[in-house]
Amino acid sequence: MLDMLLLETIWFVLWALLWAVYFVLDGFDLGVGTLLPFLGRKESERKAMYAAAGPFWDGNEVWLISAGGVTFAAFPNAYAVLFSALYAPLLMLLFALIFRAVSFEFRDKVEHPAWRGLWDGVHFLANLVPCILLGVAFANLFMGIPVDVQGVYHGSLPELLNVYGLAGGVFFCFMFVHHGAIWLAAKTRGDLQVKALGAATFCWPIVLVLLVAFLGLTASHTDLYDNYKASPTLLALPAIALLGLVGARTALRAGKLWTAFAWDAVFIIGVTFFGVMGMFPRLIISSLDPIASVTILNGASTPLTLKIMLGVAAVMVPIVLIYQGWVYRLFSDAVDGEEKSGAAHY
Repeated sequence: MLDMLLLETIWFVLWALLWAVYFVLDGFDLGVGTLLPFLGRKESERKAMYAAAGPFWDGNEVWLISAGGVTFAAFPNAYAVLFSALYAPLLMLLFALIFRAVSFEFRDKVEHPAWRGLWDGVHFLANLVPCILLGVAFANLFMGIPVDVQGVYHGSLPELLNVYGLAGGVFFCFMFVHHGAIWLAAKTRGDLQVKALGAATFCWPIVLVLLVAFLGLTASHTDLYDNYKASPTLLALPAIALLGLVGARTALRAGKLWTAFAWDAVFIIGVTFFGVMGMFPRLIISSLDPIASVTILNGASTPLTLKIMLGVAAVMVPIVLIYQGWVYRLFSDAVDGEEKSGAAHY
C-alpha cells in the first residue's frame, strides 16, 4: 500500500511539474503573441516578434501534450472527468492553438498588408484566448466543479465564468504577458527591446496586485489553504512565487534580462505548485460532494502501469530536455525583423 501511495504521489508531483514547465515555456509564446498589436507598430517589429517565438512555440507545446498524456496514463479517471466536464473550454483551447500554428505559417504567404493584418489579428486572438482559458480552467479546478460520483458534469460553460474563474483568467493573462515581455526584451534589440522593457515594467505591479487578489479570493472561494494549515512548510510555495516576482523586477532594473526571465519562471512554477499542492491528494475537486472528488487514490492507474511509465519518463524526459536545450541554443541570437523573410521567420 505504501509503495502504491508513493508511486501515486510521485506522479502527482510530476503532473504538477509538467503543467508548470508548460506554463513557463509556452507562457512566453502566448505572452509575446498577446503583445503583438501593442508593441508591433511597424512591420519590422511584428516580424521580430514572430521570430522571437517562431523556433520555439511548437516544441513548447510538447509539454502540454505531455501533461495531457500523463493525466491519461497515470490518472485515467481524472482524465475522463476533466475532458468531459471541461470539454467546451478545452475544445476552444485546441482550436486557438491550431489557429496560432496556422498564423505563423500563413502570414507571409501573400505580400499584402490586408492579408498580414488578418493573420496578425488571428495570431493575437489565438494567443490571448489560451491565456485566459488556462486561468479560468485552473481556477475552477482549484475551486471545484459540479461532478457527481459517476463523474457526470452538472454545470455549463457560463458557470465556469464565475468571479474566481474570471480572476484566474485575468491573472494568468497578465502573468503570461509579463513573462512574454521579458522574453521579448531579452531576444530583441533597439526600439522593440525598449518597448518590451516598458511593457514588462508596466505589467509588474499589475501582476503583483492580481497575485495578492487571487490569493485572497483563493481563501474565500476554495479550501486550498487547508493543506497549508496542516503542513505549514508548504507556505514556502507562495513565498517562492513572490520571491521570483521580486527577483524578476530586481534583475530587470539591473539590466540582467535572462536572469529576470529565470526569476519569472520561478514565479510561475511557484504559482502552479501553490494551487496544485493545495489540491493534493485531489486531482478533480467536486463541488457537489467531497466523496465524488477524483484523488490519487481512486483515480490512478495500476502499480505496474505507474512503474513502467516512471521508467519511460526517466528515459524520455531527459531526451526532450536535451533536444529543447539544443534548439534554444541554436536560436539564441537576438532577432531582427529587418533581416527576416519567409513564412516561418526562422
